[in-house]
Amino acid sequence: MADQTGGPWSGGDEGGAGEGRVPLDETVQIRMAPLAAKAARRARAATPDPSPATTAGPTTATRTRRPFTPFVIPKSPAPRAVLSRALAVPLVVALVFVLPLAVAGRSQPDVRDAVFWLQLATTCYAGARLSAMVLTTRRRLIQGTVWLFCYVAMGVAPLAQIVLAQTPTPVVGTRGDFTMAVALVLAGFVAFDVGALLSRHASEARLSRPRPVASVNKRRLYLLVIFAYAGSALLIASFGGPAPFFGSRQAISDELTAGGTSDSQVGSAFLRGFGTVPALLALLMMTRWLVVSRRARRQPAVVLPWAGLVLINAIVNNPVSNPRYWFLTVAFALLFTAFPRSPVVYRAALAGGVAMAVLLFPFADKFRYDEAGRKQTQSGSVLEPLVMKDYDQTVMFANTISYVDSGTGHTYGKQLASSAFFFVPRSVWEDKQLDSGVKVGTWMGMTNVNLSSPLWTELWLDFGPLGMAGGLLLVGYAAARTDRRFAESGHMSRDPGNVMATVVPLIAGYSFILLRGPLLQATGRIGIAVLCLALVTTFRPEEHKRLR
Repeated sequence: MADQTGGPWSGGDEGGAGEGRVPLDETVQIRMAPLAAKAARRARAATPDPSPATTAGPTTATRTRRPFTPFVIPKSPAPRAVLSRALAVPLVVALVFVLPLAVAGRSQPDVRDAVFWLQLATTCYAGARLSAMVLTTRRRLIQGTVWLFCYVAMGVAPLAQIVLAQTPTPVVGTRGDFTMAVALVLAGFVAFDVGALLSRHASEARLSRPRPVASVNKRRLYLLVIFAYAGSALLIASFGGPAPFFGSRQAISDELTAGGTSDSQVGSAFLRGFGTVPALLALLMMTRWLVVSRRARRQPAVVLPWAGLVLINAIVNNPVSNPRYWFLTVAFALLFTAFPRSPVVYRAALAGGVAMAVLLFPFADKFRYDEAGRKQTQSGSVLEPLVMKDYDQTVMFANTISYVDSGTGHTYGKQLASSAFFFVPRSVWEDKQLDSGVKVGTWMGMTNVNLSSPLWTELWLDFGPLGMAGGLLLVGYAAARTDRRFAESGHMSRDPGNVMATVVPLIAGYSFILLRGPLLQATGRIGIAVLCLALVTTFRPEEHKRLR
């Protein structure tokens, strides 16, 4: 039985306000009826019949029939919602011990310095937390994807780079800056966990306070579908058809930024954002509607627009013409939306994500260039894919520390403000900060400044070590609170228009981009998604406008 800790309903069609919905208590009662009947027969056999009633007429023996006692759902999850010990123990051993020690065992004695031991501890810590997310009885989508990214990109990959003495980008600072970067990454892990723990101690009155439920307005959803069609059609028409979207990502980027000016790059970013984000968000909401409601699956007015959105997303959001981190967002969001209750899918996504990130993700870069500029991937070691540019997060953190120590200092909120107000043109805001990766990459003298700037780096660049720890504590608190609300009223809800059931999987998928950074590149699509959500969301329970 799936996880039953979160919503009171299970099964049935959304016919109206409660139509066709079966209480979860009733479902369990029906399934346990044979055992209940057997227990009742034993109880009656052990208890003598009551004495017959004495009346003026003939005496008639009557048998007292005891009412059926309904089964109460236990507060603890069903046994099948918990991973069996036969699978749990190997998973923990593999993530926490086998993989980190297998990588560390290839190291030479001369590289086993403070950086090596700190990175090994960081990897084991992230592996333990990822194992906890996989084995949890309550789905934690956001925290699970956060620890998946941390384990691979800031745990195993930097450890392999230290062991092989190879880095995706050059380390321009001292070894001490690298040591500080690894130590701050580990401190950020702890701060994130502290924030998650603090969220558990929120007052029950605050958590149980009635809140308005955000739902999707049916008419506005169709407006979003039309808007998604228009935005994607404009993007496809700007390339003369769908064929270029199955070529190379570099060709798409060159075509979008052909003007070469800052204004043209901003315009191309908005064009691509409005051509991809509304299509994805509309597809997630329509998919949720079809998955939850049987009535919707029998309506052509729902199925046909959904089929059109599938086709559009296959063109504009395919893995060939899009960055791999964006395709991860699409894949995880669709997976968690199409299978909202399956613990197997949730665990397979996290556990299998480690294998895919190590074995497949680096080689997916072959779609970035055309045949002339494509690099042949050669690997003489199983660890060499982990030293590619995909996993330069810890190295760029060390370079950012060196950049700040060179005399530039911290920005004290300017970098974060520039990311939040990304839509303000530089002609109006002259002191608007550059992209963090571009800024540090230019200082390093790199020709390719498309470098990562993880969330640790963004917070440290603005506020220093204390600000970084405080920021990650708040992120952990918000992630845990959101996951808890999702578990209580999101994926267990039978309302096909439940906004949280769509938004949380999208946030979980997009967390890969937010964690990888830079934030200035990531906030554009966030702004477009917020506009789309504001268009379709309503807090008024109007029956004729609900999804059924």
